[in-house]
Amino acid sequence: MSSSNGSYADLLKTPGVARIIAAQLTARFPSGMLSLAYLLHIEHIFQSYGAAGLVLAATSVGQAIAGPLTSRWMGKWGMRPVLILTTVVAALSMATMAFAPTLPLFGYMIVGFIGGLSQPPVQPAVRTIYPKMVNSRQLSPLFSLDASAQEIIWIAAPVLVTFVSVQISTQLGIGIAIVFLIGGGAWFISSPEVGRVRIPRSKRKLGVVLTRPPVLLATVVGFLLVGSCSAIEAGVVATFGEGGPEAGIMLAIWAVASLAGGLSFGHSPIGPWALARRMFVVFIGAALATGVILLVENFWLLAIALVVAGLCIAPALAVMFAIVSASVRFSDTAEAYGWVGTGQLIGAAAGSALAGVLIDAHGEIGGFIIAAVFALVGFLVPVVFRRAHPDLRGKDASPVPDTAPIPVQPS
Repeated sequence: MSSSNGSYADLLKTPGVARIIAAQLTARFPSGMLSLAYLLHIEHIFQSYGAAGLVLAATSVGQAIAGPLTSRWMGKWGMRPVLILTTVVAALSMATMAFAPTLPLFGYMIVGFIGGLSQPPVQPAVRTIYPKMVNSRQLSPLFSLDASAQEIIWIAAPVLVTFVSVQISTQLGIGIAIVFLIGGGAWFISSPEVGRVRIPRSKRKLGVVLTRPPVLLATVVGFLLVGSCSAIEAGVVATFGEGGPEAGIMLAIWAVASLAGGLSFGHSPIGPWALARRMFVVFIGAALATGVILLVENFWLLAIALVVAGLCIAPALAVMFAIVSASVRFSDTAEAYGWVGTGQLIGAAAGSALAGVLIDAHGEIGGFIIAAVFALVGFLVPVVFRRAHPDLRGKDASPVPDTAPIPVQPS
């Protein structure tokens, strides 16, 4: 633990690293809020988790189209123009969802689709910048630190949106997400590194990078991991979310465990079984949570189960980022991370949507069943396709250099 703390401290002393991590974290914070915010908002309007699931499904379709596409646009037009355009459109769609006069369900689905289509590609942008900010020895610890930060997005952000949406209003919950989107987006876009590093235009067709087995593996497992997390969030809200703070407290406990796991274990050597081992721990925690809800529905026993589930979420994400980085050329990194991010965003929406359908049908246990199933498949996939998982023990996780020089523009 001390050695990892030392490597993280060295990283944060590297010029620009702490600032760019904080900026991208703030800009991406709405990603962890919107699935749950939309779930609560649409359920409140139509009194149906199933209706909310349809809006989330429409949002996920937009995200699926946008992720790799807008990432490639950054290589064509530059990071800043693409980030500015998508941030403006995304903010308008979120404001429409929250504050427009009541729409028919199909209208909310269209707004959700536009919002998903305009998801700002901050994740592929920052992960393309990272290799240009640190040396190769520091890159794996940086991915681990970034994964721990991402846990704040996927796990801690719902704590805020749950408290606000349940205790005050669902409109305010979405409104806070808009504030993070605009404020964080402006901070990240104005960062000098966004102006200095230019992504070279990829010579390959859209989607070819998915033929790289580590990229496809990270995309699929990321979808399953974040889908499991979103289903747990929906299950927790269905269990405790009406009229009290228990749901937010439960998600906060989960967030602390997840963050602690990322900082403690995320820097571990990445062997060929690394992703499978981490996903197995997530599955055990989700299965324990399902058992608690089924048998006793005890607050503290559920908290213990979620601590187990949370411990290996950030370490699993760190593995995904590293195996992608080590497997593609620099010109393909933005698109590769676009696909990985798309997988995670679709997972967030799909997990919430499927959990909502089962919660409507069978009560809160439905959310936890979906979470356990997602996590189990997320464990089996890297076991079955373990040959797609590179062994990075003692190796450099930096992207493969392009043959042409990479231009660097003055900020």
